[in-house]
Amino acid sequence: MSCATMGLAAPAMAQEAKVSDQAIVVTGSRVIKNGNSSPTPLTVVSTQDIAAVQPTTIADGLNLLPVFSSPRNQYANPNGGVAGGAGGNAAANQLNLRNMGSVRNLILFDGHRVPSTSVNNIVDVDMIPQMLLQRVETVTGGVSAVYGSDAVTGVVNFITDRKFNGLKMQAQGGLSTYGDGAQYNAGLAWGKKLGERAHFEMSYEYRKDEGVSARSSRPWFRQQSVQGGGTAANPYQLFSDIRINNLPFGGAITSGALAGNYFASNGVLSPSAAGTATGSSCCTVGGTGGYYDSSLKAKLESHQLFGRLDYELGEGLNFYVSGLFNNKKNEQFITPPVTSNLTMGASNAFLASSYQNTLAAAGQSTFLFSKLFSQAPRLNPQAESEQFWVNLGLDGKLGAWDWSVAYSNSASRLSTTLHNNVNNQKLAAALDAVTNSSGQAVCYASTVNSAYAGCAPLNLFGPSSASQAALDYITGDTHLRAMTKMQDISGSLSGSPFKTWAGDVNVALSGEWRLTSYASTSDALPTTMANCTGLRYNCSANTVLWQNTYAARSRVSNTVGEVAVEAKVPLLKDLPFADALDVTGALRYTSYRTSGQYWTWKLGIDWHLSDKLRFRATRSRDIRAPTLDDLYAPSSIASLQNRDELTKITPGLDAGTSPVAGYSGGNPNLRAEVGNTLTAGLVWKPANTFSLALDGYRIKISDAITSIQGYNPTIQNACYASGGTSPYCALQSRPLGYSNTSAANLVTAWYSTVINIAEIETWGADLEANWATKLAKMPASFRFMASWQPHIYYRTPALVTIDQAGAAFGTNGLQASPKWRLTAFARFKPTDRVTVDIMERWRSAMKHSTDPTQVWVNNHVAPFATTNLNVAWKPRNGLGDAEIFLNVQNLFNAAPPATAFFGASTIPGQFGGFAIGDDPIGRYFTAGVRLKM
Repeated sequence: MSCATMGLAAPAMAQEAKVSDQAIVVTGSRVIKNGNSSPTPLTVVSTQDIAAVQPTTIADGLNLLPVFSSPRNQYANPNGGVAGGAGGNAAANQLNLRNMGSVRNLILFDGHRVPSTSVNNIVDVDMIPQMLLQRVETVTGGVSAVYGSDAVTGVVNFITDRKFNGLKMQAQGGLSTYGDGAQYNAGLAWGKKLGERAHFEMSYEYRKDEGVSARSSRPWFRQQSVQGGGTAANPYQLFSDIRINNLPFGGAITSGALAGNYFASNGVLSPSAAGTATGSSCCTVGGTGGYYDSSLKAKLESHQLFGRLDYELGEGLNFYVSGLFNNKKNEQFITPPVTSNLTMGASNAFLASSYQNTLAAAGQSTFLFSKLFSQAPRLNPQAESEQFWVNLGLDGKLGAWDWSVAYSNSASRLSTTLHNNVNNQKLAAALDAVTNSSGQAVCYASTVNSAYAGCAPLNLFGPSSASQAALDYITGDTHLRAMTKMQDISGSLSGSPFKTWAGDVNVALSGEWRLTSYASTSDALPTTMANCTGLRYNCSANTVLWQNTYAARSRVSNTVGEVAVEAKVPLLKDLPFADALDVTGALRYTSYRTSGQYWTWKLGIDWHLSDKLRFRATRSRDIRAPTLDDLYAPSSIASLQNRDELTKITPGLDAGTSPVAGYSGGNPNLRAEVGNTLTAGLVWKPANTFSLALDGYRIKISDAITSIQGYNPTIQNACYASGGTSPYCALQSRPLGYSNTSAANLVTAWYSTVINIAEIETWGADLEANWATKLAKMPASFRFMASWQPHIYYRTPALVTIDQAGAAFGTNGLQASPKWRLTAFARFKPTDRVTVDIMERWRSAMKHSTDPTQVWVNNHVAPFATTNLNVAWKPRNGLGDAEIFLNVQNLFNAAPPATAFFGASTIPGQFGGFAIGDDPIGRYFTAGVRLKM
């Protein structure tokens, strides 16, 4: 990729070349003044071009580029907000370079480090104000020696138009071909030069996306789920129409004289009908069991406000201050309440007398009951983020030297409200229904404990048997509130102390001090237990008050100090084999209060063999320090229903079992992971209208910070294969050791931890071609971008090496990693007032899983492609530069190939069904107007 080929079309290329000429520095370096001399691959796209093919969020547009892959976004598999890398907001828009995790690429705004917006130190790029963005520069190589921690796989720099003058406005709306997913967007920006010395600009943008609240809204979605054991005798296989045997919508009796029956209608039992076996005890194809139906796309609503003032204090002395405020809400729908093998009284007031008599005749005073409670409202996390960020600084000249100092202060407040959380104490009270002297159903607890005077008895016996009063009684809203703060002071000095025979030697010195802190509060703590006084069933000393909990964290902080030096040394010039040959180097010392001291460095070469061909290469050592969440995540407890691979039982789903406790927390002994990166490539530009860039890369990360979960099937099997000697056996508890496969040895607890244990290695190549021409006297331009990533190795001691490349899903939240990702853009101008943009995006075929220890039936996910079309018309009017556009995403309504995660077999309809990165919405229409005056 080349900074000389920055636009999607010829006009954009010319515009970006002009911008680059005016830039003081190029992203990825403090000493390179021209992107065409950068040894590091650098891709630049204008926001105008992004909006032409994807008029939604800037994150959606950037994720069209092949260097980005499968990030967490509004289409991500929903959860309560903390698990799976969600960081408090499972629908945050993140960027994922090289598919090595969003924590390993650094996000900048006008060259300043963007503060994290989540618990796990990841930036939600929806906080970036879009109305005044001019371009986005992406460095696809390690640059920790220039910018510090996190820049392992690269840097994404959002750059504003600091000289904007005038007024621009935009408004648009969209709707899917299925009549849902409505989007609305409106914004304005204003800028003006104030006198001879000052310039001020500001913008406001409002965005609303209704999302798609149910996966079943798409005809291709049929509760796809992977079932089986992954062995030769019981291979994994992707099935559709999966049902959870013992969790029918009407509820099933799972023990005693009435076992094997379910409530097909309210109050009336019918024999359970088994579906087709799948190889998993929990689930069948078809049958009377239930299934989930979670969000397909999260809702979004945001307000963005941005302002910047630049003031020339004197000759060569400039002051600036910028500030932004962002309020954003995401909302998802997950699962309705699930009651697994709860104890019910045989004389329950809602149970028909004939069934009570049958139980009495069998000598049963209680029975076990399970239900997927589809009548109740689904678990509904709503994450509201508020970000405040102020940057101010001075820059100027000291003789021939440029200097700058800057200070930034930010605060990100995340408030996650979990609507419809089940209160286990109230549930236990409401389930124990008895008949009072008046013949009315009441809660038994209310007859012995005045604390339950408001208890509304809950009738579970049927698909729609519960009263609204009972549903309201057992559910409530719980809250997590997290505050992340950052203060940053930085300074730099750059100039040319001397010359060589080939030109100026440029040197830059820089330093930075940063303080980050994090704290959170919760009103649904995992340590808050239910009060069982007056409750006869379903409550014990180990019963947590709320079904879904958030742990709190008292304030923790970290400080880091850094100093760096960078130099560019020209070695050759105006020779037959070298128009120019420059060598660059950078060295950085970083000291973290929590995780130690580190040296990072980078070397680069930029060799212009001629004015048409150049070679570039870099070698770097980079780091990612552990986040505050990695180090100090509070201990938490969750109820888990993961399959026990030793006994082949799924706790909480199979009859007679209950969910298992899962314990997790941070690790204060973590150290930074270290990346070693090599890039090399060629840029060929035989004419001003054509360019071609090919870059290869290799990244190897040691001491990778990895979350190890005891319930992970791969971790489990490593323990069992060792006969109990593996250290991974410490991540589970069971009564009879690690070889006894009887039900009596069912797991009793799972444990998760974060450790420096893994090694990650990947390599591949990126190709970019740009061509501007005329077709039938019509201006036309084309841009082609391809990324080839044949391997992403994850090596963990005592576990089999996993090559995640070509996998649709992976453990630890790893998402789809197609080996080939292609994006092509074409722009035509049939008249001077009409512009047509076409984009084609394609990924290669994948496997459901690339774990070599697993046996599959048809381990294949088909390739997938979508086409976007945009037609823009500039009318003649006296109001300024106006544009009316119509955009169609996924023009041919392509349906994503079905796939699912092998570790999510027990939650059909909640997780998976498609690979993240594929478009699940279908054809989408957007129309709007843009006006600049």
